[in-house]
Amino acid sequence: MSTQPTVAFLGLGHMGGPMAANLVKAGYRVTGYDPVPAALEQAARDGLAVADSAVVAVADADVVITMLPNGRLVLDLYDEILPAVKGDTLFVDSSTIDVADARAAHDKALQAGHRAVDAPVSGGVAGATAGTLAFMVGGSEADFSSAHPLLDVMGRKVVHCGASGVGQAAKICNNMILGVSMIAISEAFVLGEKLGLSNQALFDVASNASGQCWALTSNCPVPGPVPTTPANHDYQPGFAAALMDKDLGLAANAVRANGVDAELGLRAAELYHRFNTDGGGALDFSAIVTDIRTRSSQESAGE
Repeated sequence: MSTQPTVAFLGLGHMGGPMAANLVKAGYRVTGYDPVPAALEQAARDGLAVADSAVVAVADADVVITMLPNGRLVLDLYDEILPAVKGDTLFVDSSTIDVADARAAHDKALQAGHRAVDAPVSGGVAGATAGTLAFMVGGSEADFSSAHPLLDVMGRKVVHCGASGVGQAAKICNNMILGVSMIAISEAFVLGEKLGLSNQALFDVASNASGQCWALTSNCPVPGPVPTTPANHDYQPGFAAALMDKDLGLAANAVRANGVDAELGLRAAELYHRFNTDGGGALDFSAIVTDIRTRSSQESAGE
Protein backbone atom coordinates (compact mmCIF):
# COMPACT_ATOMS: atom_id res chain seq x y z
CA MET A 1 0.00 0.00 0.00
CA SER A 2 1.32 3.45 -0.94
CA THR A 3 2.60 5.68 1.84
CA GLN A 4 2.20 8.78 -0.28
CA PRO A 5 -0.20 11.35 1.15
CA THR A 6 -3.54 11.89 -0.51
CA VAL A 7 -3.89 15.34 -2.03
CA ALA A 8 -6.77 17.75 -2.59
CA PHE A 9 -6.00 20.36 -5.24
CA LEU A 10 -8.29 23.39 -5.28
CA GLY A 11 -7.97 25.71 -8.27
CA LEU A 12 -7.36 23.87 -11.54
CA GLY A 13 -6.84 26.74 -13.96
CA HIS A 14 -3.93 27.39 -16.34
CA MET A 15 -1.40 26.88 -13.54
CA GLY A 16 -3.15 24.60 -11.07
CA GLY A 17 -4.38 22.10 -13.63
CA PRO A 18 -0.94 21.14 -14.98
CA MET A 19 0.54 21.16 -11.48
CA ALA A 20 -2.09 18.69 -10.27
CA ALA A 21 -1.60 16.56 -13.38
CA ASN A 22 2.10 16.25 -12.61
CA LEU A 23 1.29 14.98 -9.12
CA VAL A 24 -0.93 12.31 -10.66
CA LYS A 25 1.85 11.31 -13.05
CA ALA A 26 4.14 10.88 -10.05
CA GLY A 27 1.71 8.45 -8.46
CA TYR A 28 -0.13 10.67 -6.02
CA ARG A 29 -3.85 10.20 -5.51
CA VAL A 30 -5.29 13.63 -6.21
CA THR A 31 -8.86 14.86 -5.87
CA GLY A 32 -9.50 18.20 -7.51
CA TYR A 33 -12.11 20.92 -7.51
CA ASP A 34 -12.63 24.05 -9.55
CA PRO A 35 -15.85 26.02 -10.08
CA VAL A 36 -15.23 26.06 -13.85
CA PRO A 37 -16.69 22.91 -15.50
CA ALA A 38 -14.09 22.89 -18.30
CA ALA A 39 -11.29 22.81 -15.73
CA LEU A 40 -12.88 19.79 -14.04
CA GLU A 41 -13.27 18.04 -17.39
CA GLN A 42 -9.59 18.53 -18.17
CA ALA A 43 -8.64 17.38 -14.67
CA ALA A 44 -10.57 14.17 -15.16
CA ARG A 45 -8.75 13.58 -18.45
CA ASP A 46 -5.49 14.12 -16.55
CA GLY A 47 -6.35 11.38 -14.10
CA LEU A 48 -7.62 13.36 -11.12
CA ALA A 49 -10.66 12.32 -9.18
CA VAL A 50 -12.98 15.31 -9.44
CA ALA A 51 -15.31 16.49 -6.69
CA ASP A 52 -18.42 18.61 -6.95
CA SER A 53 -17.31 20.94 -4.14
CA ALA A 54 -14.20 22.00 -2.28
CA VAL A 55 -15.58 20.49 0.93
CA VAL A 56 -15.98 17.08 -0.70
CA ALA A 57 -12.52 17.31 -2.27
CA VAL A 58 -10.72 17.83 1.04
CA ALA A 59 -12.59 15.27 3.15
CA ASP A 60 -9.92 12.55 3.00
CA ALA A 61 -6.88 14.66 2.10
CA ASP A 62 -3.59 14.64 3.96
CA VAL A 63 -2.47 17.69 1.96
CA VAL A 64 -4.59 20.54 0.58
CA ILE A 65 -2.98 22.60 -2.20
CA THR A 66 -4.62 25.84 -3.31
CA MET A 67 -3.95 27.90 -6.43
CA LEU A 68 -6.38 30.84 -6.47
CA PRO A 69 -6.46 34.34 -7.99
CA ASN A 70 -6.35 36.45 -4.81
CA GLY A 71 -6.03 36.49 -1.05
CA ARG A 72 -9.71 37.10 -0.32
CA LEU A 73 -10.62 33.90 -2.16
CA VAL A 74 -7.94 31.97 -0.25
CA LEU A 75 -9.17 33.19 3.14
CA ASP A 76 -12.82 32.54 2.28
CA LEU A 77 -11.96 29.06 1.02
CA TYR A 78 -10.05 28.25 4.21
CA ASP A 79 -13.10 29.29 6.24
CA GLU A 80 -15.21 26.95 4.11
CA ILE A 81 -13.00 23.87 4.19
CA LEU A 82 -11.26 23.98 7.58
CA PRO A 83 -14.25 22.40 9.38
CA ALA A 84 -14.30 19.58 6.81
CA VAL A 85 -10.66 18.41 6.85
CA LYS A 86 -9.27 15.70 9.05
CA GLY A 87 -6.77 16.46 11.80
CA ASP A 88 -3.21 17.63 11.13
CA THR A 89 -3.74 18.36 7.44
CA LEU A 90 -0.95 20.21 5.64
CA PHE A 91 -2.13 23.29 3.74
CA VAL A 92 0.05 24.47 0.83
CA ASP A 93 -1.05 27.73 -0.75
CA SER A 94 0.63 28.34 -4.11
CA SER A 95 -1.46 31.41 -4.95
CA THR A 96 0.29 34.76 -5.28
CA ILE A 97 -1.31 36.95 -2.63
CA ASP A 98 -0.53 39.73 -0.20
CA VAL A 99 1.93 38.85 2.56
CA ALA A 100 -0.64 39.82 5.20
CA ASP A 101 -3.24 37.52 3.63
CA ALA A 102 -0.70 34.68 3.48
CA ARG A 103 0.01 35.07 7.17
CA ALA A 104 -3.71 35.26 7.96
CA ALA A 105 -4.33 32.02 6.04
CA HIS A 106 -1.44 30.38 7.87
CA ASP A 107 -2.86 31.46 11.21
CA LYS A 108 -6.33 30.15 10.35
CA ALA A 109 -4.89 26.73 9.56
CA LEU A 110 -2.76 26.61 12.72
CA GLN A 111 -5.59 27.73 14.96
CA ALA A 112 -7.69 24.88 13.59
CA GLY A 113 -4.97 22.38 14.47
CA HIS A 114 -3.32 22.00 11.07
CA ARG A 115 -0.02 22.87 9.38
CA ALA A 116 0.57 25.38 6.61
CA VAL A 117 3.11 26.88 4.22
CA ASP A 118 2.85 29.58 1.59
CA ALA A 119 4.50 28.35 -1.60
CA PRO A 120 4.01 30.75 -4.52
CA VAL A 121 5.59 29.86 -7.83
CA SER A 122 7.52 31.34 -10.71
CA GLY A 123 7.75 29.84 -14.18
CA GLY A 124 4.36 30.43 -15.78
CA VAL A 125 2.16 27.94 -17.59
CA ALA A 126 5.14 26.41 -19.40
CA GLY A 127 6.86 25.71 -16.09
CA ALA A 128 3.67 24.32 -14.56
CA THR A 129 3.24 21.96 -17.49
CA ALA A 130 6.88 20.85 -17.59
CA GLY A 131 7.19 20.51 -13.82
CA THR A 132 10.00 23.06 -13.73
CA LEU A 133 8.47 25.74 -11.49
CA ALA A 134 10.43 27.56 -8.82
CA PHE A 135 8.77 27.45 -5.40
CA MET A 136 9.39 30.11 -2.75
CA VAL A 137 8.24 28.70 0.56
CA GLY A 138 7.36 30.33 3.86
CA GLY A 139 6.66 28.33 7.01
CA SER A 140 8.35 26.24 9.67
CA GLU A 141 11.25 23.95 8.79
CA ALA A 142 9.16 20.90 9.68
CA ASP A 143 6.23 21.93 7.49
CA PHE A 144 8.58 22.83 4.63
CA SER A 145 10.11 19.36 4.87
CA SER A 146 6.64 17.78 4.69
CA ALA A 147 5.69 19.79 1.62
CA HIS A 148 9.04 19.43 -0.15
CA PRO A 149 8.43 16.04 -1.86
CA LEU A 150 5.26 17.29 -3.54
CA LEU A 151 6.83 20.58 -4.55
CA ASP A 152 9.78 18.66 -6.01
CA VAL A 153 7.36 16.89 -8.36
CA MET A 154 5.88 20.16 -9.60
CA GLY A 155 9.07 22.22 -9.67
CA ARG A 156 12.76 22.24 -10.40
CA LYS A 157 13.81 24.60 -7.61
CA VAL A 158 12.33 24.68 -4.11
CA VAL A 159 13.65 27.31 -1.70
CA HIS A 160 12.74 27.67 1.97
CA CYS A 161 12.72 31.45 2.33
CA GLY A 162 11.79 31.73 6.00
CA ALA A 163 8.74 31.97 8.24
CA SER A 164 5.09 32.31 7.27
CA GLY A 165 4.53 34.90 4.54
CA VAL A 166 8.16 35.13 3.50
CA GLY A 167 7.55 32.93 0.46
CA GLN A 168 5.08 35.54 -0.76
CA ALA A 169 7.61 38.25 0.03
CA ALA A 170 10.16 36.51 -2.19
CA LYS A 171 7.62 36.20 -5.01
CA ILE A 172 6.63 39.86 -5.09
CA CYS A 173 10.25 41.01 -4.80
CA ASN A 174 11.25 38.71 -7.67
CA ASN A 175 8.43 39.94 -9.87
CA MET A 176 9.23 43.55 -9.09
CA ILE A 177 12.71 42.85 -10.49
CA LEU A 178 11.16 41.16 -13.53
CA GLY A 179 8.66 43.92 -14.22
CA VAL A 180 11.25 46.70 -13.96
CA SER A 181 13.66 44.67 -16.12
CA MET A 182 11.11 44.06 -18.88
CA ILE A 183 10.22 47.76 -19.05
CA ALA A 184 13.90 48.75 -19.21
CA ILE A 185 14.60 46.19 -21.95
CA SER A 186 11.55 47.28 -23.92
CA GLU A 187 12.52 50.94 -23.70
CA ALA A 188 16.03 50.08 -24.88
CA PHE A 189 14.72 48.20 -27.93
CA VAL A 190 12.42 51.07 -28.87
CA LEU A 191 15.28 53.52 -28.43
CA GLY A 192 17.50 51.27 -30.55
CA GLU A 193 14.87 51.23 -33.29
CA LYS A 194 14.73 55.04 -33.25
CA LEU A 195 18.52 55.17 -33.56
CA GLY A 196 18.68 52.77 -36.50
CA LEU A 197 19.89 49.77 -34.48
CA SER A 198 18.36 46.45 -35.45
CA ASN A 199 16.70 44.36 -32.76
CA GLN A 200 18.98 41.44 -33.56
CA ALA A 201 22.12 43.56 -33.20
CA LEU A 202 21.00 44.95 -29.86
CA PHE A 203 20.13 41.47 -28.64
CA ASP A 204 23.51 40.09 -29.76
CA VAL A 205 25.29 42.82 -27.83
CA ALA A 206 23.18 42.99 -24.68
CA SER A 207 22.81 39.22 -24.28
CA ASN A 208 26.62 38.96 -24.15
CA ALA A 209 27.27 42.10 -22.15
CA SER A 210 26.23 43.73 -18.89
CA GLY A 211 22.60 44.06 -20.03
CA GLN A 212 22.15 40.29 -20.00
CA CYS A 213 19.19 39.04 -17.91
CA TRP A 214 16.38 36.47 -18.03
CA ALA A 215 13.82 38.94 -19.39
CA LEU A 216 16.12 39.54 -22.36
CA THR A 217 17.48 36.09 -23.17
CA SER A 218 14.46 33.92 -22.27
CA ASN A 219 11.52 36.28 -22.80
CA CYS A 220 12.86 38.81 -25.32
CA PRO A 221 10.04 41.31 -25.97
CA VAL A 222 10.65 41.74 -29.72
CA PRO A 223 10.14 39.14 -32.48
CA GLY A 224 13.19 37.47 -33.98
CA PRO A 225 16.08 36.97 -31.59
CA VAL A 226 14.56 34.19 -29.44
CA PRO A 227 12.13 32.12 -31.57
CA THR A 228 10.34 30.50 -28.62
CA THR A 229 9.25 33.74 -26.93
CA PRO A 230 5.67 35.09 -26.89
CA ALA A 231 6.87 37.99 -29.05
CA ASN A 232 7.12 35.50 -31.92
CA HIS A 233 3.61 34.17 -31.27
CA ASP A 234 1.46 37.32 -31.19
CA TYR A 235 2.32 37.81 -27.50
CA GLN A 236 0.22 34.91 -26.33
CA PRO A 237 1.12 34.39 -22.66
CA GLY A 238 3.40 33.03 -21.07
CA PHE A 239 2.83 35.21 -18.09
CA ALA A 240 -0.05 37.56 -18.75
CA ALA A 241 0.28 41.30 -18.30
CA ALA A 242 -2.80 41.20 -16.06
CA LEU A 243 -0.91 38.93 -13.68
CA MET A 244 2.11 41.21 -13.73
CA ASP A 245 -0.23 44.10 -12.92
CA LYS A 246 -1.56 42.12 -9.97
CA ASP A 247 1.88 41.12 -8.68
CA LEU A 248 3.34 44.61 -9.01
CA GLY A 249 0.29 45.95 -7.23
CA LEU A 250 1.05 43.62 -4.33
CA ALA A 251 4.68 44.76 -4.39
CA ALA A 252 3.62 48.42 -4.46
CA ASN A 253 1.36 47.87 -1.45
CA ALA A 254 4.26 46.30 0.44
CA VAL A 255 6.62 49.11 -0.61
CA ARG A 256 4.26 51.75 0.77
CA ALA A 257 3.41 49.81 3.92
CA ASN A 258 7.08 49.36 4.78
CA GLY A 259 8.36 52.80 3.84
CA VAL A 260 10.71 51.64 1.08
CA ASP A 261 12.01 54.23 -1.39
CA ALA A 262 11.32 52.17 -4.51
CA GLU A 263 10.71 54.63 -7.32
CA LEU A 264 11.24 52.17 -10.15
CA GLY A 265 9.08 49.47 -8.55
CA LEU A 266 6.21 51.90 -8.05
CA ARG A 267 6.55 53.31 -11.56
CA ALA A 268 6.61 49.80 -13.05
CA ALA A 269 3.38 49.05 -11.17
CA GLU A 270 1.79 52.17 -12.67
CA LEU A 271 2.88 51.30 -16.22
CA TYR A 272 1.64 47.71 -16.08
CA HIS A 273 -1.63 48.82 -14.50
CA ARG A 274 -2.15 51.29 -17.33
CA PHE A 275 -1.28 48.65 -19.94
CA ASN A 276 -3.71 46.19 -18.36
CA THR A 277 -6.47 48.78 -18.06
CA ASP A 278 -5.97 49.85 -21.68
CA GLY A 279 -6.64 46.32 -22.90
CA GLY A 280 -3.25 44.60 -22.84
CA GLY A 281 -3.94 42.32 -19.90
CA ALA A 282 -4.54 39.16 -21.92
CA LEU A 283 -1.21 39.50 -23.71
CA ASP A 284 2.15 38.37 -22.40
CA PHE A 285 3.75 40.88 -20.06
CA SER A 286 6.52 41.39 -22.63
CA ALA A 287 3.93 42.99 -24.92
CA ILE A 288 4.39 46.21 -22.96
CA VAL A 289 7.04 46.96 -25.62
CA THR A 290 4.19 47.57 -28.06
CA ASP A 291 2.70 50.18 -25.74
CA ILE A 292 6.07 51.88 -25.34
CA ARG A 293 6.57 51.87 -29.12
CA THR A 294 3.09 53.29 -29.78
CA ARG A 295 3.46 56.07 -27.20
CA SER A 296 6.92 56.88 -28.54
CA SER A 297 5.52 57.26 -32.06
CA GLN A 298 2.79 59.54 -30.78
CA GLU A 299 5.32 61.72 -28.97
CA SER A 300 7.49 61.92 -32.08
CA ALA A 301 4.47 63.06 -34.08
CA GLY A 302 3.69 65.70 -31.49
CA GLU A 303 0.38 64.15 -30.55
